[in-house]
Amino acid sequence: MSTTADLQGPLPRARVLVVEDEVSLGRLIASYLLRDGYDTEVVADGREAIAVARANPPDVVVLDLGLPGADGIEVCRTLRTFTDCYVIMLTARVEEVDRLIGLSVGADDYLTKPFSPRELVARVGVMLRRPRGFAGGADAPEVHETVEAHEVLTVGELSVDLTAREVHLAGGVVELTRTEFDLLAVLARQPRRAFSRDQLTEQVWGPAWFGDPHLVDVHLGHVRRKLGDDSSTPMYVQTVRGYGYRLGPGT
Repeated sequence: MSTTADLQGPLPRARVLVVEDEVSLGRLIASYLLRDGYDTEVVADGREAIAVARANPPDVVVLDLGLPGADGIEVCRTLRTFTDCYVIMLTARVEEVDRLIGLSVGADDYLTKPFSPRELVARVGVMLRRPRGFAGGADAPEVHETVEAHEVLTVGELSVDLTAREVHLAGGVVELTRTEFDLLAVLARQPRRAFSRDQLTEQVWGPAWFGDPHLVDVHLGHVRRKLGDDSSTPMYVQTVRGYGYRLGPGT
């Protein structure tokens, strides 16, 4: 099933791809998204979802974990090879391992069935309103993006290019998802400053976000792995016990 709302206004609206094999649920989700102004397409098969995303890249993918053709894990892993769209996983399995497996392949958020379609639409909206690279809080420096401005943050051998949204370590490229990059960018702007999980959540997801606060731990765990950072003796992403995280060479 494919449903597309008519475009209104001079700017294209955000596009959401819903991948759900329960036809009635897929239609319900689409109806709420369309009502909120999103261009929406619904597919019921994992392999079809990959093909559709390649042909017409979405801004957000709402992705069920259990799918025919290719499951949500495989779909998400494949999406991450050619798009940095936001991915919200849907799962009927409440075990923590399923949530972490989904996030480990690049999902940005998850919802456990049954869920409120209004909550799902709200989360889509919050993600699309997220600033790219750094969300300025009350004490954040003001950033003016111009063609001339090219901001690169360096901590040891780690380089975070905010303009190009690239990360390099010892000269090599480190591939991060949008969320992973955004978290690292917040930490890199103020090396050695300890950020609480709530502060990181607010600066990356925004003050209106209401998901699982442990997503910060999961995503920064992926950043550590990609940086080759040993959590017991970290060189870069350090845990501040009982509080949050900071960035800086270990002592």
